[in-house]
Amino acid sequence: MAVRKVYGSLNSPATLKVLACLFEHDLDFEFVPVNLDAGEQKKKAFLSINPFGQVPVYEDGGIKQFESRAIIRCMAHEYGKKGEELIYWDAKEQAILANWIDVEDHWFEPPAMKLIFEMVIKPKNGLAPDQGVVAEAEAKLGHVLDVYERQLSKFKYLASDKFTIVDVIHLPNLQSLMGMPAKKLIESRPRVRAWCSEILARPSWAKVLEMKHKAQAYAAS
Repeated sequence: MAVRKVYGSLNSPATLKVLACLFEHDLDFEFVPVNLDAGEQKKKAFLSINPFGQVPVYEDGGIKQFESRAIIRCMAHEYGKKGEELIYWDAKEQAILANWIDVEDHWFEPPAMKLIFEMVIKPKNGLAPDQGVVAEAEAKLGHVLDVYERQLSKFKYLASDKFTIVDVIHLPNLQSLMGMPAKKLIESRPRVRAWCSEILARPSWAKVLEMKHKAQAYAAS
């Protein structure tokens, strides 16, 4: 039987989303590290599996996929457990999930990533954050979280009353935001705060964080 593989980086939110989904489905897989700092994703060998030179790439049964959200959708359809599916089978319910997946892609992630870049990545490289960019990103993210707060008054999770892939794809950036001053944007909205706390406590996410911790400890040894 072919081994599932994830080619990616533990510093990549997109990779972490896919890993979280694999753990949610209790799937065995091999993780193949791609060194982004060394530019391995732009070399011929990697471009042969993703011509856009980005991680992750997911291999399952001889099929190679890229784009994390597409990978996660496919995985949820293929491996959903009866009664515990992370996706819906009804077309109208699928449309709701698709809507909120696009919200995360186009509205939540862009300002979240800007804040992470300014407040985490830049300081690590000895650069000062651009406070104008920070303020603009916080305002945009605050608007998105206001929408989330209203949505979470209707459902326990973001798209419905059950945990779905919509919640999975938020995990990496929520984790980063909660370690930054921007966590005030989450903590000041009670329903968003409760939702964030609950999904970050998922066993699947704990396993992803354990992978990161072990890799960092190995690199430091």
